[in-house]
Parts: sequence; structure tokens; C-alpha cells
Amino acid sequence: MSGKNKNKQQQRSSLSSYQYLFIAAAVATAIAGIIHLYMPISHPRMLGNMPIAVFFLGSGIAQLFWVLPMIKRWGRIWYYIGIAGNVGFIILYVVTRFPGNPVNGRGGDVDAVDMICELAQVAYIAITAVILAKERSIKIVDKEQLR
Repeated sequence: MSGKNKNKQQQRSSLSSYQYLFIAAAVATAIAGIIHLYMPISHPRMLGNMPIAVFFLGSGIAQLFWVLPMIKRWGRIWYYIGIAGNVGFIILYVVTRFPGNPVNGRGGDVDAVDMICELAQVAYIAITAVILAKERSIKIVDKEQLR
């Protein structure tokens, strides 16, 4: 095998492993979205507080929607918005764990479901950051082959 063909084969292998990152990011945001949808159902108190219930339902729907931009590869702006939204959710979560916070005035408990959701959001952010870094290094011609 010539050096040129070997190089192309290595490049294709690298590009195909890059494709799995989009699936991983979509799975991570889907997990967080499902958990956000589950929260009002699992905590009956939330159903009594409509603004909080609507927030969790809206968050879940948005995160489930975000599977599309990742699977369909809608582009960098979508990836950045997804990262920003997840960073916002994480900041809001951390703030609401402290007593006297400006959101609800009391500190919230931390449970396993919360941690799974937060870890899924952190995973989405990290995976999408890797996607953005890899996209900077891939030539335009190679990007067209991926579509």
C-alpha cells in the first residue's frame, strides 16, 4: 500500500470515529432532557408549583429537541447555543442548592437523579467542545465527505 493511500485510510478512520461524537452528544442531551421531563412527575410538590413544573417540562423538551442539531449536524452556532444552555442549567442547579438563593430562597437537596442529569449535561458540554475543536482541524473538503 502506498503512503498516500495509507494516509487517506487513516484519515477516513479518524473521520468515522469523529462521527460517533455527535451520537454521544445527542445521547447525553437526551438523558438530561428525559430527566428534566421526569422531575415534575417524580416530585408531586413540583406539580403544585406551575412555574417550576413548566420550567422542567420546557427544559426537558428543549434538551430532547437538541438531539436534532447534533444528529443532523446543524453547525457550530447550534453547538455553541447547546453548550451555553447546558452551562446555564448547571449554574442554575448549583445556585438553587444554597439556602437563601435568589431563585427560590431555600437550598435544595441533592439526589442521585440530579447527579445523573448534571453529569449528562457536563458530558454534552465536553463532547460538543471536542466536536468544535475537531471541526477546526478538519479541512473543508473532508467536512463535505462527512455529510
